[in-house]
Amino acid sequence: RLRQIQKYAGGDPEKVRLDSLKSQTFQKRKARVKEELLRMAAELLDIYAARAAHQGYAYSPPDQMYRQFEADFEFEETPDQARAIYEVLSDMQQKKPMDRLVCGDVGYGKTEVALRAAFKAVEDKKQVAVLVPTTVLAAQHLRTFSMRFADYPVIVEMISRLRDEKQIRGALARAREGKVDVLIGTHRLLSADVSFKDLGLVVVDEEQRFGVKHKEQLKKLRKLVDVLTLTATPIPRTLHMSMMGVRDLSIIGTPPVDRRAIRTFVSKFDGATIKEAIERELARGGQVFFLHNRIETISGVLDYLTRLVPQAKIAVAHGQMAEGKLERVMTEFIDRKHDVLLCTAIIESGLDIPSANTILVDRADHFGLSQLYQIRGRVGRSRERAYAYLLIPARRKITREAQKRLQVLQQFTELGAGFQIASHDLEIRGAGNLLGPDQSGNIASVGFDLYTQLMEEAVAQIRGEEVRQEFEPDVELPIPALIPEDYVPDVQQRLFFYKRLASASTEEALYDAKGEMRDQCGEPPAEVDALVEVMSLKNELRALRMRGLKSGPDRLVVQLGPDAALDPASLAQLVAKGKGRYRLTPGMELVATINGVSSPLESARQLVRELRACAQVSD
Repeated sequence: RLRQIQKYAGGDPEKVRLDSLKSQTFQKRKARVKEELLRMAAELLDIYAARAAHQGYAYSPPDQMYRQFEADFEFEETPDQARAIYEVLSDMQQKKPMDRLVCGDVGYGKTEVALRAAFKAVEDKKQVAVLVPTTVLAAQHLRTFSMRFADYPVIVEMISRLRDEKQIRGALARAREGKVDVLIGTHRLLSADVSFKDLGLVVVDEEQRFGVKHKEQLKKLRKLVDVLTLTATPIPRTLHMSMMGVRDLSIIGTPPVDRRAIRTFVSKFDGATIKEAIERELARGGQVFFLHNRIETISGVLDYLTRLVPQAKIAVAHGQMAEGKLERVMTEFIDRKHDVLLCTAIIESGLDIPSANTILVDRADHFGLSQLYQIRGRVGRSRERAYAYLLIPARRKITREAQKRLQVLQQFTELGAGFQIASHDLEIRGAGNLLGPDQSGNIASVGFDLYTQLMEEAVAQIRGEEVRQEFEPDVELPIPALIPEDYVPDVQQRLFFYKRLASASTEEALYDAKGEMRDQCGEPPAEVDALVEVMSLKNELRALRMRGLKSGPDRLVVQLGPDAALDPASLAQLVAKGKGRYRLTPGMELVATINGVSSPLESARQLVRELRACAQVSD
């Protein structure tokens, strides 16, 4: 029954409450999570249905001007990026409003997907709103969109606290009159005084970083206009599959050409290490981020760095600076007027400065795993090798959770590591970033695998599809079907292969698992071949919704169960044709007499083949 055992992921394993198998506590907890998931799935489906019923605007297919804009892109699209662009444009050409989430690792080209969609919208005389979580990111998007649209008649403006009240009022008035094509802003864009002459597309960057009130406003928008959401929070594919049909999702998993992995070091806070890291980056003509996340002590760190590397031009950036000053500092750093940017986590989201390829993070133990991953992604956005130094206190101990987080980040440095990071984040911290803090507790209470399964069932139930309870058929045959100790001596490896075989629900997956055993341990003995055959029989019985099969001295007994997928007429015909070989009992069992010539396994296979021929044909 190893198939029914799952690894727990969804919070700190140390704090998991174990329930007695005798009690109903876990079942009640599971039922409560299912209820909440049904509510969430119903809400998603309501939005989906409202969008389907609403007659939105169907954009025209790409024309010559769009193809020119496409050709202006200075990089070659990665296969995943090209597919995401195609999916977004296809959605926009439907009458139903688009609601697509584009999920891609840091620096994998999500912004270009948004630029293509925005260009198409503006080309069709529609306005675009770009909603971002921070003022720094708003300024970056203003710069990116303005540069990308420079050769076209597209007017891009920004509203955020980096603009004074007069500038904001002017931009809003022009948006109302239809004189602004693309308006970029923070949550200020969702205020009551913001309106557009003809809004056609809303681009939301990192939606999970907005508050509940803003998310509610976005929900209403989703029913009316095309919404494209970008996120660098990786979504495990299992969850993606479980949400199919209620959320359209594109995953960009291929890195840009020539992108290199970021070398990551965990180091004690030490002057020699910091000095060497900064000087090495400056020597190759690059720039450095030094992240210190406490505004009240940042001036002391500035003095320390100035003494340590006197030749470096150091600037400071944090969220409490005056609007104009913060924008000026960021612009000057982008224009390479400063060597080092001493900053808070204000740089966490989406900042893209290809010349900055070293980052030092002070008190890295205070950050969450996803946050550290985003921060590290601020470097390594060019062909240069990038370096990340995660600095921890020299004389103080750090918590075990913090140690775990830093180890994971050091371990997963390869490109596209976001999906592994996401699964480790689930294990260490839960899934707040993935589905919102309200779902984090649900995942912690039942574990991620079961949560995903319950999500799949909830979505199917809300859509009116039949949801059948999973069960495990029993197969009892008098044959040695096992992985012998002398074939796989290590007990953990043996358990791994048992679990792998038990979880393989297709013939292909079964033979892949057997092939892996052969590669690692040599040619499998007869007992392993028999085990694979038994697992194959179990899969057949599960597909036919039969409860089990056991062997007696001269017979096989199949427990059919109340919902066996058999056509009653075909089954009756099989029994009649058998001339006494088959017998149906009142307890829903089929008893088959065997001749003793064939092996029990061969007889069982033959019987299941005959029953498969009686399978009910579903509509």
